Amino acid sequence: MSFLLFQASVAVYVLSFAAYLVFFLTRKKPVRRIGRAIFLVAFLLHTVNILARSLEAGHTPITSHHETVSFFAWSVSCCYLSFRWRYTVKNLGVFVSFLVFALMVVASLSSRALLPLPPALQSLWLPVHASITLFADGFLALACIGGIMYLLQEREIKKKRFGLFYSRLPSLEALDKLNHHCLSVGFPLFTVGLVTGSLWAKQAWGAYWHWDPKETWSLITWFLYAAAVHQRFTVGWRGRRVALLSILGFLSVLFTLWGVSFLLEGVHTYVS
Repeated sequence: MSFLLFQASVAVYVLSFAAYLVFFLTRKKPVRRIGRAIFLVAFLLHTVNILARSLEAGHTPITSHHETVSFFAWSVSCCYLSFRWRYTVKNLGVFVSFLVFALMVVASLSSRALLPLPPALQSLWLPVHASITLFADGFLALACIGGIMYLLQEREIKKKRFGLFYSRLPSLEALDKLNHHCLSVGFPLFTVGLVTGSLWAKQAWGAYWHWDPKETWSLITWFLYAAAVHQRFTVGWRGRRVALLSILGFLSVLFTLWGVSFLLEGVHTYVS
Protein backbone atom coordinates (compact mmCIF):
# COMPACT_ATOMS: atom_id res chain seq x y z
CA MET A 1 0.00 0.00 0.00
CA SER A 2 2.72 2.48 0.97
CA PHE A 3 4.58 1.73 -2.28
CA LEU A 4 1.54 2.66 -4.39
CA LEU A 5 1.06 5.85 -2.37
CA PHE A 6 4.73 6.70 -2.83
CA GLN A 7 4.52 6.23 -6.59
CA ALA A 8 1.34 8.30 -6.71
CA SER A 9 2.96 11.13 -4.77
CA VAL A 10 6.01 11.10 -7.09
CA ALA A 11 3.75 11.31 -10.13
CA VAL A 12 1.74 14.21 -8.69
CA TYR A 13 4.92 16.05 -7.64
CA VAL A 14 6.06 15.77 -11.27
CA LEU A 15 2.78 17.28 -12.44
CA SER A 16 3.14 20.06 -9.89
CA PHE A 17 6.65 20.93 -11.06
CA ALA A 18 5.47 20.88 -14.68
CA ALA A 19 2.62 23.30 -13.86
CA TYR A 20 4.93 25.61 -11.89
CA LEU A 21 7.45 25.56 -14.75
CA VAL A 22 4.75 26.46 -17.29
CA PHE A 23 3.72 29.36 -15.07
CA PHE A 24 7.36 30.44 -14.69
CA LEU A 25 7.71 30.62 -18.47
CA THR A 26 4.26 31.97 -19.39
CA ARG A 27 3.30 33.90 -16.21
CA LYS A 28 -0.35 32.86 -16.57
CA LYS A 29 -1.88 33.11 -13.09
CA PRO A 30 -4.45 30.29 -13.54
CA VAL A 31 -1.56 27.90 -14.18
CA ARG A 32 0.06 28.98 -10.90
CA ARG A 33 -3.13 28.20 -8.99
CA ILE A 34 -3.25 24.79 -10.63
CA GLY A 35 0.39 24.16 -9.68
CA ARG A 36 -0.30 25.07 -6.06
CA ALA A 37 -3.34 22.83 -5.89
CA ILE A 38 -1.45 19.89 -7.42
CA PHE A 39 1.48 20.43 -5.03
CA LEU A 40 -0.90 20.33 -2.06
CA VAL A 41 -2.44 17.09 -3.33
CA ALA A 42 1.05 15.61 -3.75
CA PHE A 43 1.95 16.63 -0.20
CA LEU A 44 -1.22 15.03 1.20
CA LEU A 45 -0.54 11.80 -0.71
CA HIS A 46 3.03 11.86 0.55
CA THR A 47 1.80 12.34 4.12
CA VAL A 48 -0.48 9.31 3.85
CA ASN A 49 2.42 7.36 2.31
CA ILE A 50 4.64 8.12 5.32
CA LEU A 51 1.86 7.14 7.75
CA ALA A 52 1.29 3.87 5.87
CA ARG A 53 5.03 3.15 5.84
CA SER A 54 5.10 3.78 9.60
CA LEU A 55 2.35 1.21 10.16
CA GLU A 56 4.08 -1.33 7.93
CA ALA A 57 7.49 -0.83 9.55
CA GLY A 58 6.27 -0.44 13.11
CA HIS A 59 8.42 2.63 13.65
CA THR A 60 9.03 6.12 12.27
CA PRO A 61 10.24 5.60 8.68
CA ILE A 62 13.51 7.55 8.88
CA THR A 63 16.06 4.74 9.10
CA SER A 64 16.93 3.66 5.54
CA HIS A 65 18.22 5.74 2.63
CA HIS A 66 14.85 5.54 0.87
CA GLU A 67 12.95 6.58 4.00
CA THR A 68 15.32 9.39 4.91
CA VAL A 69 15.28 10.98 1.45
CA SER A 70 11.51 10.61 1.20
CA PHE A 71 10.99 12.14 4.65
CA PHE A 72 13.39 14.95 3.79
CA ALA A 73 11.39 15.70 0.61
CA TRP A 74 8.22 15.69 2.71
CA SER A 75 9.74 18.06 5.26
CA VAL A 76 10.79 20.48 2.49
CA SER A 77 7.21 20.41 1.18
CA CYS A 78 5.81 20.96 4.67
CA CYS A 79 8.20 23.84 5.39
CA TYR A 80 7.37 25.45 2.06
CA LEU A 81 3.62 25.21 2.65
CA SER A 82 3.97 26.64 6.16
CA PHE A 83 6.06 29.49 4.75
CA ARG A 84 3.68 30.04 1.84
CA TRP A 85 0.77 30.30 4.28
CA ARG A 86 2.32 33.43 5.83
CA TYR A 87 4.45 34.96 3.05
CA THR A 88 4.41 35.32 -0.71
CA VAL A 89 7.69 34.95 -2.62
CA LYS A 90 7.23 35.05 -6.37
CA ASN A 91 8.08 31.80 -8.18
CA LEU A 92 9.54 30.12 -5.10
CA GLY A 93 7.23 27.20 -5.89
CA VAL A 94 9.01 26.26 -9.12
CA PHE A 95 12.36 25.91 -7.34
CA VAL A 96 10.88 24.05 -4.36
CA SER A 97 8.84 21.66 -6.50
CA PHE A 98 11.95 20.86 -8.55
CA LEU A 99 13.96 20.07 -5.40
CA VAL A 100 11.18 17.89 -3.98
CA PHE A 101 10.77 16.12 -7.32
CA ALA A 102 14.54 15.47 -7.50
CA LEU A 103 14.60 14.11 -3.93
CA MET A 104 11.66 11.81 -4.66
CA VAL A 105 13.45 10.46 -7.74
CA VAL A 106 16.50 9.70 -5.57
CA ALA A 107 14.26 8.00 -3.01
CA SER A 108 12.57 5.94 -5.72
CA LEU A 109 15.97 4.62 -6.87
CA SER A 110 16.83 3.39 -3.36
CA SER A 111 15.88 0.07 -1.84
CA ARG A 112 12.42 0.13 -0.25
CA ALA A 113 13.03 -3.02 1.81
CA LEU A 114 11.79 -2.97 5.40
CA LEU A 115 14.68 -3.98 7.64
CA PRO A 116 14.65 -4.69 11.39
CA LEU A 117 15.89 -1.85 13.54
CA PRO A 118 19.35 -2.18 15.09
CA PRO A 119 19.22 -2.05 18.92
CA ALA A 120 20.59 1.51 19.01
CA LEU A 121 17.66 2.76 16.94
CA GLN A 122 15.00 1.12 19.10
CA SER A 123 14.41 4.27 21.09
CA LEU A 124 11.88 7.08 21.45
CA TRP A 125 14.73 9.40 20.48
CA LEU A 126 14.42 8.15 16.88
CA PRO A 127 11.30 10.15 15.92
CA VAL A 128 12.35 13.10 18.09
CA HIS A 129 15.92 13.56 16.88
CA ALA A 130 15.50 12.50 13.26
CA SER A 131 12.27 14.38 12.56
CA ILE A 132 13.48 17.63 14.19
CA THR A 133 16.75 17.46 12.25
CA LEU A 134 15.03 16.82 8.92
CA PHE A 135 12.53 19.63 9.51
CA ALA A 136 15.49 21.92 10.26
CA ASP A 137 17.06 20.76 7.00
CA GLY A 138 13.78 21.57 5.23
CA PHE A 139 13.94 25.22 6.31
CA LEU A 140 17.66 25.35 5.53
CA ALA A 141 16.85 24.01 2.05
CA LEU A 142 14.47 26.96 1.57
CA ALA A 143 17.24 29.32 2.70
CA CYS A 144 19.54 27.75 0.10
CA ILE A 145 16.92 28.11 -2.63
CA GLY A 146 16.44 31.72 -1.61
CA GLY A 147 20.22 32.20 -1.83
CA ILE A 148 20.33 30.75 -5.34
CA MET A 149 17.43 32.95 -6.43
CA TYR A 150 19.18 35.96 -4.88
CA LEU A 151 22.40 35.33 -6.83
CA LEU A 152 20.47 34.86 -10.08
CA GLN A 153 18.53 38.08 -9.58
CA GLU A 154 21.60 40.02 -8.48
CA ARG A 155 23.48 38.86 -11.58
CA GLU A 156 20.70 40.13 -13.83
CA ILE A 157 20.66 43.50 -12.09
CA LYS A 158 24.43 43.98 -12.07
CA LYS A 159 24.78 43.15 -15.76
CA LYS A 160 21.75 45.31 -16.59
CA ARG A 161 20.58 42.59 -18.93
CA PHE A 162 17.02 42.00 -17.82
CA GLY A 163 16.44 38.55 -19.26
CA LEU A 164 14.60 35.43 -18.17
CA PHE A 165 14.98 35.80 -14.41
CA TYR A 166 14.68 39.53 -13.72
CA SER A 167 10.92 39.87 -14.19
CA ARG A 168 10.18 36.40 -12.83
CA LEU A 169 12.12 36.47 -9.56
CA PRO A 170 11.26 38.49 -6.44
CA SER A 171 13.14 41.60 -5.42
CA LEU A 172 16.46 41.23 -3.64
CA GLU A 173 14.80 42.58 -0.49
CA ALA A 174 12.09 39.89 -0.59
CA LEU A 175 14.69 37.15 -1.08
CA ASP A 176 16.75 38.53 1.80
CA LYS A 177 13.65 38.36 4.02
CA LEU A 178 13.12 34.74 2.92
CA ASN A 179 16.66 33.96 4.03
CA HIS A 180 16.08 35.77 7.34
CA HIS A 181 12.94 33.78 8.12
CA CYS A 182 14.34 30.39 7.16
CA LEU A 183 17.58 30.85 9.11
CA SER A 184 15.58 32.12 12.11
CA VAL A 185 13.59 28.86 12.18
CA GLY A 186 16.03 26.35 10.68
CA PHE A 187 19.10 27.10 12.79
CA PRO A 188 17.38 26.76 16.22
CA LEU A 189 15.75 23.52 15.05
CA PHE A 190 19.12 22.23 13.83
CA THR A 191 20.59 23.08 17.23
CA VAL A 192 17.82 21.14 19.00
CA GLY A 193 18.48 18.24 16.63
CA LEU A 194 22.16 18.28 17.55
CA VAL A 195 21.36 18.32 21.28
CA THR A 196 18.81 15.50 21.06
CA GLY A 197 21.30 13.49 19.03
CA SER A 198 23.85 13.87 21.83
CA LEU A 199 21.30 12.77 24.42
CA TRP A 200 20.42 9.76 22.29
CA ALA A 201 24.12 8.89 21.90
CA LYS A 202 24.51 8.96 25.68
CA GLN A 203 21.60 6.54 26.04
CA ALA A 204 22.72 4.23 23.24
CA TRP A 205 26.52 4.23 23.57
CA GLY A 206 27.24 5.71 27.00
CA ALA A 207 28.79 9.00 25.84
CA TYR A 208 27.40 12.25 24.47
CA TRP A 209 29.94 12.50 21.66
CA HIS A 210 32.12 10.00 19.78
CA TRP A 211 33.57 12.15 16.98
CA ASP A 212 31.89 9.79 14.57
CA PRO A 213 32.11 11.18 10.97
CA LYS A 214 28.42 12.08 10.88
CA GLU A 215 28.63 13.75 14.30
CA THR A 216 31.72 15.66 13.21
CA TRP A 217 30.13 16.90 9.98
CA SER A 218 26.95 17.81 11.85
CA LEU A 219 29.09 20.01 14.08
CA ILE A 220 30.86 21.53 11.05
CA THR A 221 27.46 22.28 9.52
CA TRP A 222 26.28 23.84 12.78
CA PHE A 223 29.31 26.13 12.87
CA LEU A 224 28.70 27.21 9.27
CA TYR A 225 25.14 28.21 10.08
CA ALA A 226 26.18 29.71 13.42
CA ALA A 227 28.57 31.95 11.47
CA ALA A 228 25.79 32.91 9.03
CA VAL A 229 23.36 33.68 11.85
CA HIS A 230 25.98 35.63 13.81
CA GLN A 231 27.05 37.69 10.83
CA ARG A 232 23.45 38.37 9.86
CA PHE A 233 21.91 39.22 13.22
CA THR A 234 24.93 40.67 15.04
CA VAL A 235 27.22 42.16 12.41
CA GLY A 236 24.40 43.04 10.04
CA TRP A 237 25.37 41.06 6.96
CA ARG A 238 22.75 41.05 4.23
CA GLY A 239 22.39 39.95 0.66
CA ARG A 240 25.09 38.16 -1.29
CA ARG A 241 27.36 37.11 1.59
CA VAL A 242 24.54 35.51 3.58
CA ALA A 243 23.16 33.92 0.40
CA LEU A 244 26.54 32.29 -0.27
CA LEU A 245 26.81 31.07 3.33
CA SER A 246 23.30 29.61 3.11
CA ILE A 247 24.23 27.69 -0.04
CA LEU A 248 27.52 26.47 1.46
CA GLY A 249 25.75 25.43 4.66
CA PHE A 250 23.17 23.42 2.75
CA LEU A 251 25.86 21.64 0.74
CA SER A 252 27.31 20.63 4.11
CA VAL A 253 23.83 19.45 5.17
CA LEU A 254 23.62 17.21 2.11
CA PHE A 255 27.09 15.82 2.70
CA THR A 256 26.23 15.16 6.35
CA LEU A 257 23.03 13.35 5.41
CA TRP A 258 24.40 11.17 2.61
CA GLY A 259 28.00 11.83 1.65
CA VAL A 260 29.34 10.83 5.05
CA SER A 261 27.37 7.58 5.04
CA PHE A 262 28.64 6.56 1.61
CA LEU A 263 32.23 7.72 1.94
CA LEU A 264 33.05 7.42 5.65
CA GLU A 265 32.23 4.54 7.95
CA GLY A 266 30.95 5.08 11.47
CA VAL A 267 28.25 4.16 13.96
CA HIS A 268 25.68 6.08 11.89
CA THR A 269 26.42 4.32 8.62
CA TYR A 270 23.43 1.99 8.81
CA VAL A 271 21.03 4.93 9.06
CA SER A 272 21.49 5.99 5.46
